[in-house]
Amino acid sequence: MNMKWNELAKSLMKDQGVNQEKLAEHLGLTKGAVSHWLNARREPAIEDIAKILRYLGMREFTVNSDGTIGSPGNVANVTNYETYIPSNKYPVLSKVQAGAWCEACEPYALKDIDLWLETDSHIQGEAFWLEVDGDSMTAPMGLSIPEGTYVLFDTGREPVNGSLVVAKLTDSNEATFKKLIIDGGQKYLKGLNPQWPMIPINGNCRIIGVAIETKMRLV
Repeated sequence: MNMKWNELAKSLMKDQGVNQEKLAEHLGLTKGAVSHWLNARREPAIEDIAKILRYLGMREFTVNSDGTIGSPGNVANVTNYETYIPSNKYPVLSKVQAGAWCEACEPYALKDIDLWLETDSHIQGEAFWLEVDGDSMTAPMGLSIPEGTYVLFDTGREPVNGSLVVAKLTDSNEATFKKLIIDGGQKYLKGLNPQWPMIPINGNCRIIGVAIETKMRLV
């Protein structure tokens, strides 16, 4: 008989010393939301179940439609997992702090950062999170990144046409989050919201980082 995913998850968490708060932080959710999932009061999407089990070290498993877990060749015995390794944490900066990136030897003071979020993403340079403010990246269809979303930026990645980037205009102290458009040698910043016009940026803008991950916290 297959094991329910939440019972397996709680067993792995106990073995590895991972509490609900740690798991909630990794998922970008509240502890209460994770508690509802683990105690079967609400059922998460299959993709969320897989993300939780991968975070807890599971590498070979299948998630069935009824929320039970199976593994290739032996669906009744799922005991193969790797030791839990904490993910890297990066600071959540304000738009002003992000805008000041690289303008000083110490772009931000660690003691002033209240919120750090985890990620499993491969970082090529330095990284930080930025909370989306406003509706310029909210689209009526397709990719949409609404206000309140946390976006992870990698300063070591090369921005290309179509990259979502955080940039600082020379006439502003704050960073702005937009899509980079390169057309015939001219560069623009464009919101995903079609009501926002493209801003030409040749010579008056510095690209700080490229967006590689988003995270939404409900509370």
